[in-house]
Amino acid sequence: MTSAIVAADHLLDGVSALDVSTARLRQRVLVPTRCADALLAGEAERVVVLAHGSLSSSLIFQRLLLALAEARPQVVPIALDFRGFGGTEPAPVDATRGLRDLSDDLLALLDALDVPAADLLGWSMGAGVVARAAADAPGRARTLTLLAPISPFGFGGTSGPQGRLTTPEAAGTGSGGTVWRFAWLLAAKSHNGWGTRLVPELFSPRGVIRAMYTAPRLLPWPDEDLWVTAMCTTHVSPDHYPGDMRFTWRWPYFAPGRRGILNAMSPLYCRWDDLVDSPARPPILWMRGDLDIVASDLSLLDTAVVSGAFLAPWIPFAATASHPMVSQTRAVLDRYVRAGGRYEEVVLPGVGHSVHLESPTRVLEALLAHLDRVPVLTR
Repeated sequence: MTSAIVAADHLLDGVSALDVSTARLRQRVLVPTRCADALLAGEAERVVVLAHGSLSSSLIFQRLLLALAEARPQVVPIALDFRGFGGTEPAPVDATRGLRDLSDDLLALLDALDVPAADLLGWSMGAGVVARAAADAPGRARTLTLLAPISPFGFGGTSGPQGRLTTPEAAGTGSGGTVWRFAWLLAAKSHNGWGTRLVPELFSPRGVIRAMYTAPRLLPWPDEDLWVTAMCTTHVSPDHYPGDMRFTWRWPYFAPGRRGILNAMSPLYCRWDDLVDSPARPPILWMRGDLDIVASDLSLLDTAVVSGAFLAPWIPFAATASHPMVSQTRAVLDRYVRAGGRYEEVVLPGVGHSVHLESPTRVLEALLAHLDRVPVLTR
């Protein structure tokens, strides 16, 4: 393993970027500068890993990195870029493995940094990644923090608390649901599309962040330029975002392909409900916003919800069962408790999908309390 501090754009004061060569790929990691030496020397007393969601990168975690390092000097927080995002090597995503390409990358990073176990925090897709890593490698996760997680049964295409597939091929999930105007603007790194910073085009990266990733808002957020920059680090290709797709005769006539990140989150390939069966059950903190329209029981990114609301009167079979993501997550975590684990659910009022960005103080407080319940173990 080789790792080194590297120059990187868009870093806040006090944050450093590392490139770490693992057994799988070269991975970009952000760390508070004051913690970098301990991390590189393999002397970190306690490591907290922050895993971003789709259409994002480690850049969005910089405020949380600095706040964690300030509040708990014994903690070394790091934020990683997944393949296809940020500064990590853009290796292709095999969607048929679900999120395992990403979770195996995370575990390889811990190996390369000589970290036997870490506290894992994931947002949205990243929550599915850290849960997948905890299920596949019992004992590597000391605690889990799930911020607005994708369902334990992937994204879209299932019904009921047990996550039953609505069609055998998971029709309506995967890359086929992409708004292609957004994908084009993302590839062009056009922050605002035809609009402006104050009034961006709806399907521009900035417009999507304001309308969907946060509780709807007309005015810019204080760190919004950084968030948009993080989104625009996404690699747009059939191997990354959004991926390839297949035709199906069932509504809405597309099914997930075998490549790319959106297909990797399809319920045809993705799930993490088997965390319940793991011999090691780390304590879980689940945080979500009550105005989340992405990971919710009526997600506006769920083809079934959109079809049922707008197309059902005119297109046969357009009304299909929606994917109750929050209810499915709660059902699986309740099973986790019955199996001997424990979890805490925290709902933030007036907050959308990006809980750590919209309510950073409340998230930090809950995370610190969660970490403090598990004492620091020295090597």
